[in-house]
Amino acid sequence: MELHTERLILREMTMDDFGALYAVLGDQDIMRHYPYRFDDKRVRDWISRNLERYRVFGFGLWAVCLRQTGEVIGDCGLTMQLLGGRIVPEIGYHIRADMQRRGYAREAARAVRDWAFEHTPFRVIYSCMKYTNAPSACTALSWGCRQVDEIRDDVNGSTKVFAVGREEWATAHAKIPSNR
Repeated sequence: MELHTERLILREMTMDDFGALYAVLGDQDIMRHYPYRFDDKRVRDWISRNLERYRVFGFGLWAVCLRQTGEVIGDCGLTMQLLGGRIVPEIGYHIRADMQRRGYAREAARAVRDWAFEHTPFRVIYSCMKYTNAPSACTALSWGCRQVDEIRDDVNGSTKVFAVGREEWATAHAKIPSNR
């Protein structure tokens, strides 16, 4: 499974991506909003969980690669997450520090959102983050979400919940007929 955008390829990650993903997930600054640090074992487990997600769901977090070089610069994809007592589809993203602020997370998340609405029955897609994670919140807004809730939880203290519905997405992406 591969998704292509103007600058990126999103593909299933493999254990061969360990080094590139460790550069992202093992970066304390990037992952400062996570409740724990990623060491070698946690990164390998992260990859293994996504391999299992591909098998079970047909989706998961995918490796985000630069289209021109194939270099892995992060991950982005769709996962099923527990949110306020419900399991919901969520788009998550992590981009290597030196590749941030170039629109890669937004570009990847838009591709995942479009894929999700075109290939799954989900009516709403979510993006959730610790209340202190302003960059991730800005990214969620940039790919079409709006904040719909903020919930108290034991892990983050408070989690901001962003979402976009299928109807909103369809309306925003409706093709305007040409007058030819």
